[in-house]
Parts: sequence; structure tokens; C-alpha cells
Amino acid sequence: MPEVDLSTASILLVDDNAQNLELMQAFLDELPCKLRTASDGVEAIESIDREQPDLVILDVMMPRMSGFEVCQKIKSQPSTRDIVVIMVTALNEVSDYERAVECGTNDFITKPVNKLELITRVRTLLELALVKQSFE
Repeated sequence: MPEVDLSTASILLVDDNAQNLELMQAFLDELPCKLRTASDGVEAIESIDREQPDLVILDVMMPRMSGFEVCQKIKSQPSTRDIVVIMVTALNEVSDYERAVECGTNDFITKPVNKLELITRVRTLLELALVKQSFE
């Protein structure tokens, strides 16, 4: 399979904790993607409405609008439902995973975030999304 060009891809990082955002940005700097950030769910939805990313990395526990609510909103709209969503959570309850799956998340990563795991999952899911787009 030919390598997919990720330089055209964009990622939206959403977390209410500035240190978590900085850490994930630093981890993802080695990917050639465009990175944007939002500090809560409401800001994330506004950012997505302005310019759709290819992938959203979404913290679960946030003020104003939780990651579950943001994911559900993204996945319920025909115009945004193909956006890849990775939920990041410190929660390890089975019910939280079930709720995330019900919201339509594509994948989960648990905190503390492992750099290699984050990059590998983001790269794989982005490549799949971009290949899918090229066939549509």
C-alpha cells in the first residue's frame, strides 16, 4: 500500500487542562499534520463548525460540554460523522467505555497518554480516513 500523505490532514486536540494539551501537541509534533486546540467541548464544536478536522482527540471530563456530548454531536450530524474521534480518559470503568462506544467514538486512549500509542493510533486512523476519502 502506498504511504498516505498526512501533510494535508488536520487534528483538533480538545482538553480543558492546558498541560495535557501541550503534552499531546508535543507528542504529535512529529506528524506533518496541522494541529489546532480547543479548551472545552463548546469551543471544540465551534472550531469544527468553522473548519472540519480529519481527526479529533477528545478529553472525556470537561466543563460546559463533556467529551461524550461532543462525540455524540459530531457523530449525529451527516456533515461531521466521518470525522475520526479518539477519546482520552482517565476513567477506567467499563461503563465509561460503553458510553463512549454508544457515542460513536472510533478509539480510546487512557491517561497517562503514552507517546508511541498516541502517534500510532492517530497515524493509523488518519491514514484509514484519508484513504476512505480518496475513494468517495
